[in-house]
Amino acid sequence: MLTKELLKQVRQIEIRTRGIVNDVFSGEYHSVFKGRGIEFSEVREYNFGDDIRSIDWNVSARFGHPFVKIFEEERELTVMLLVDLSGSLVFGSVEKTKQQIAAELSAILAFSALKNNDKVGLILFTDRIEKFVPPRKGKSHALRIIREVLSFQPEGNQTNIRQALEYFNHTIKKKAILFLISDFMDTGYDKILRIVGKKHDLIGVVLRDQREKSIINAGLIKFRDAETNEIRFVDTSDKAVRDSITKEYNRWLEYRRNLFVSSRLDSIDIETSGSYVKPLVDFFKLREKRW
Repeated sequence: MLTKELLKQVRQIEIRTRGIVNDVFSGEYHSVFKGRGIEFSEVREYNFGDDIRSIDWNVSARFGHPFVKIFEEERELTVMLLVDLSGSLVFGSVEKTKQQIAAELSAILAFSALKNNDKVGLILFTDRIEKFVPPRKGKSHALRIIREVLSFQPEGNQTNIRQALEYFNHTIKKKAILFLISDFMDTGYDKILRIVGKKHDLIGVVLRDQREKSIINAGLIKFRDAETNEIRFVDTSDKAVRDSITKEYNRWLEYRRNLFVSSRLDSIDIETSGSYVKPLVDFFKLREKRW
């Protein structure tokens, strides 16, 4: 249901993120994801004045006279947002949860695509595929994506990135720009990540919270695992316990980083306690230098 509170949140995100898109990312998105070349369209017979460098020698040899390749500039792109809505995304130790940050990042990417006349779609997942929104254009479609990420109530609690990537790979046939937005608290998706990354332009957007890395000394605390609902009492006054939490978190971090580096895929780290503008700007600048 579109409650007044939800509509208010969507409107606030729209105002805030559209301003960021217009003021900060107006040129970056276009320069990084546009104009990266042309795609082959067809061959036709050579006409006087055609560039000889465009001659298709194989076809010309087959027919006994020259043919040239015709290319078309890529006019539109498809941007897909693959967003994790597992239980751990409702966590946030400061002002916003990881899910709220995911909604704002989705808004920035959707409005950037809209501004460049690209299509944008959405896949929400947990340990199952929760919702698929086919890629389309238009402001109302972008606003729908914000609403879905912000308010969708998933059936699952746990995370299955492998299944989500397999679904995406099966559903989206044409090459797309894929933003995988998650806290990546999962393993076992190595192979499919590399497969998707070779076919599509895959960028991991890693949502992190400072309290997942380290925990303060607050004595005996009751914790509930957001994905398994398991309840445990943890003695945070014990330094060994605190060190163990940090070690486990760093293990997840190292696994994900090594996987993306070895797969030659980009990733962006976003902290819930800080601004996501600088990490996004740094990412766009880095990509722009490569092109």
